[in-house]
Amino acid sequence: MSDYSVSQIMPSDTYGMKQVNDLLLQEGIRLDGNLDYTCGIYDEDYNVIATGSCFGNTLRCFAVSSAHQGEGLLNEVISHLIQYQAERGNFHLFLYTKVSSALFFGDLGFKEIARVQGTLVFMENRSRGFESYLESLKRDTLSQKPDFSPQGKKIGAIVMNANPFTLGHQYLAEKAAAACDLLHIFVVSEDASLVPFHVRKKLVREGTAHLPNIVYHDSGPYIISSATFPSYFLKDEAAVIDGHARLDLAVFTRIAGALSINCRFVGEEPASQVTGIYNQVMVNSLPEAGIECVVIPRKAEEGTDGKPISASTVRVCLSRGDWDTLSRLVPDTTLSYFKSDAAEPVLKKIRAAADLVHY
Repeated sequence: MSDYSVSQIMPSDTYGMKQVNDLLLQEGIRLDGNLDYTCGIYDEDYNVIATGSCFGNTLRCFAVSSAHQGEGLLNEVISHLIQYQAERGNFHLFLYTKVSSALFFGDLGFKEIARVQGTLVFMENRSRGFESYLESLKRDTLSQKPDFSPQGKKIGAIVMNANPFTLGHQYLAEKAAAACDLLHIFVVSEDASLVPFHVRKKLVREGTAHLPNIVYHDSGPYIISSATFPSYFLKDEAAVIDGHARLDLAVFTRIAGALSINCRFVGEEPASQVTGIYNQVMVNSLPEAGIECVVIPRKAEEGTDGKPISASTVRVCLSRGDWDTLSRLVPDTTLSYFKSDAAEPVLKKIRAAADLVHY
């Protein structure tokens, strides 16, 4: 252990955060805009000589001054962040690091999940976390479709947040299911949306119950989560969204291999910058992994001049209580839920939201 101590650096500490940013830049690292905790080690002249940060259950933005490398400072920063996360109740942790640092974090007990173009390594602190997740997906598939054999079959996948489930989501599922022998639907399970996961999952299942060849999965922390794709939930610049999308797809490629998925279906995205960039990255990168990417044109709202159905529009209608318009945008199953007493807490949350449109 060194003679230094680790302390929090508040976002309001402009001098401290400038030093953090400068230190990161010296190591070729960009200060992440998605941080909820930053710490540092200062030398006797009050210069930041080591730093690390958190966002959600991820650790990120590590750097140690070149003049102090080899003193064990990064170990102290990591230990401090792990303790901080434990105090927040986060024990399953993820981190991003440069390829050159992956071996160091491996020695600290982190295991690699995926790499992005040899420049970024995504790791977790559970030795069999991702492998256990893949095994659970296989069990889910076997329990829901015990007689299905993937050999020589077209097996598709959709990842949907469904915030909430609309006729557009239903149309996408119907088109994809008709083109596949088996369709895996992953519902984003992180509760970072206005409609909570248990409701979104229920509405997806009810709205696709007429399709016989679907297997349903929770996305867990590995698909479109604050670990793999925080930009999905937060406003960010295009370059960062692109990087997060590539990481999420690197993880998805491993999932596809475990489930013999050879085609991913996505809805055309004319409105959301995040989803639009994500779709473009998919179109470009998935075929390189042997996975076909099919973009399905969005279903248009009835009575309009081709206006695509949007979950953002649905949320606005829910906020206003515009049931007539909603009846043209969502399946009966979704409409029935939101007209029930059970939906009142969700409606209250939607009405109180300052921004109902997905960035």
